[in-house]
Amino acid sequence: MTDILNALVLFANFVFVPGLAYGSQLALGALGVTLIYAVLRFSNFAHGDLMAFGAMCVILVTWWFQSMGISAGVFPTALLALPFGILGAVALSLIFDRTVYRFYRAQRAPPVVFVIASVGVMFMINGLTRLIIGPDDQRFADGARFIIRAPEFKEMTGLAEGLALRSTQAITVLVAIAVMIALFWFLNRSRMGKAMRAYADNEDLALLSGINPDRVVLYTWIIAAALATIAGTLYGLDKSFKPFTYFQLLLPIFAAAIVGGIGNPLGAIAGGFVIAFSEVTVTYAYRKFVDYLVPGWEPDGLLQLLSTDYKFAVSFVILVVVLLIRPTGLFRGKVI
Repeated sequence: MTDILNALVLFANFVFVPGLAYGSQLALGALGVTLIYAVLRFSNFAHGDLMAFGAMCVILVTWWFQSMGISAGVFPTALLALPFGILGAVALSLIFDRTVYRFYRAQRAPPVVFVIASVGVMFMINGLTRLIIGPDDQRFADGARFIIRAPEFKEMTGLAEGLALRSTQAITVLVAIAVMIALFWFLNRSRMGKAMRAYADNEDLALLSGINPDRVVLYTWIIAAALATIAGTLYGLDKSFKPFTYFQLLLPIFAAAIVGGIGNPLGAIAGGFVIAFSEVTVTYAYRKFVDYLVPGWEPDGLLQLLSTDYKFAVSFVILVVVLLIRPTGLFRGKVI
């Protein structure tokens, strides 16, 4: 029985808890992508770099607060800086909307034109972020690092394996839940949320019923930029901030949105956790886990299906399989 408990704790420590935190970050990123796709009808390839820009604004304000001695106690100072980062990302999104996307909306350009334009915007945001903060790794997490440490867990339970729960992991999950509840409340209960859903379902009918398209576009960018900043900041707190990493995150985020059903917010959340747990479970080395379950068996290798260097390939494989078998995704979103 003790060996089984040790195996479960080991699995929770290296697979379940990291997968839950990573899935929360991907779900928030996928919600932004699916919102833009549902309302503005194009795949925004600049979303990953918008996450990086928003997180960068949070980091700069965090450093400023820290230089003045302002902190949030046991919580990361970045939580205090988060509203400023959201304002920066919203401002940048609206600038690009007014200077790039609005022109193509007026021309009623096909979605592929918006996609290509978003690729250009992606490179511009990427360059701007690197120019301001540089390409190197940045760590900005402060406050209490752990809620519970592995040695403390071992001492409490008497088990050989310890469970470590970082404060950034708990904050990620709690903030993600709060943001998801607020987003669903806004979309289902508020007047503007209902207008956005009507605009996404049928643009012409929504215009005939008196819905202001400019306000719908404005709110869509505001919400998408806020989601991107929150997701980017939580990812940076949990791991570290590096602009190129956010560019790589674009693949799992799009895979999450498509697997869940692009255009479907509930699907984006489910897709985020499917992709996250797939990446973590496939790249985890199961040798020690199996040692507990099958005592005496000594496997030759690490029992690792795929190296962590290829974890993003898991997203790509899942994406291709879903597009081939079920193009509308798990929750029947729109077909790309």
